[in-house]
Amino acid sequence: MVLAPGSGRGASNRGSSRKEGTGPMTSAIPVVDLEAGAASQLDLIRAGTEELGAIQVVGHGVPRDLMSDLNRRMARLLSLPREQKAQLASPHPYRGWRQWPDDSGRLELERFNVAQFDAVADASAAGVPAEYLGLYAHGNRWPEDDPGLRETAFGYMAACRRLALRMLGWYARAQGLPSETFVMGSVPHFRLTVNDYPTWAYPSSDPGDKLLLLEHADDSAVTILAQQGDYEGLQVQGPDGDWNTVPIIPGALLVLSGHLLTAWTGGRLRPGRHRVLAGGTATRRSTAVFVYPSLEVVVEPLGAFAPFAAGPGFPPVQVWDHVRDRVAGYLAEYGRPEQVAAWRDGTPYVAELAEDSAGRLRPVRQRPGRPARTPGRQAAGQR
Repeated sequence: MVLAPGSGRGASNRGSSRKEGTGPMTSAIPVVDLEAGAASQLDLIRAGTEELGAIQVVGHGVPRDLMSDLNRRMARLLSLPREQKAQLASPHPYRGWRQWPDDSGRLELERFNVAQFDAVADASAAGVPAEYLGLYAHGNRWPEDDPGLRETAFGYMAACRRLALRMLGWYARAQGLPSETFVMGSVPHFRLTVNDYPTWAYPSSDPGDKLLLLEHADDSAVTILAQQGDYEGLQVQGPDGDWNTVPIIPGALLVLSGHLLTAWTGGRLRPGRHRVLAGGTATRRSTAVFVYPSLEVVVEPLGAFAPFAAGPGFPPVQVWDHVRDRVAGYLAEYGRPEQVAAWRDGTPYVAELAEDSAGRLRPVRQRPGRPARTPGRQAAGQR
């Protein structure tokens, strides 16, 4: 499956119009308090997963201080001078720092990506089979001046992975099934992306008509997403085409259903299609952990969902085959020539920004090499 910059099927950050959506904008995202006991809220869970593919959760067990620490560290990193952040760039589209401009060179989002493992050796030690280790041949990129970021990011990712497994148990129970219905395997696959959405205040562009992230659904089983910012720009689409604004609730996490969960349920549980609107002079940030079953798991409609899986719409797919060509597919569909060349040559890629773009304090010179800290030994054969 090809992943666009928003890490979902068919997503692109190449500017688009809000008018592409249909229906009025409403706010109807269920909020579930896990501390109050999800068993008493199964109707809310069922409605959220069947109709929207999205639920906000509070009392979720991800420590607030961990969330705050990661947000603080990411805010500091992403506010550094562009020349300094460019040292964290990678040839790999899903590693390290990146800016994504539209076709006119205006910045639509800035991001920092973290893989589940720093290097091949770490993945092997965790039990990832040898035939899948090429997925980690390009290591993570960590800033030298904040050594605590690595521990905080990995701690947050692990907490979100645990929450994802917990939510899948409740999703099964909401369907009248055992909580262990969705088997994630021995080493569930996951990754983190932090997106900073900049101001969009250009004389020639109405921010109300601008999408910074096109509508898409993620390719994960579930995605755990935190949002911060000065405006509520994230929206989830309902079954009637209406767009539902996701309120920013302090401490809450949004759980989005991905395509793999939809395939597991034969379409019974809807993938959470979402998009991000520009906020004019306001900014926002999202922190997403994408959670998949282990790479060896084959996802296909489970027996309990057979009545919903008529037709050829959900053929069996191994998670490895689902993610292995993410980079090649992305570059083939969305990569600019200079980005494709950087990937081919193994050099960090930094996009050019227009003179009037947000996020452009000074031009950045492309530099060979990897000046940022990249733990572990690099291996060939990255897919």
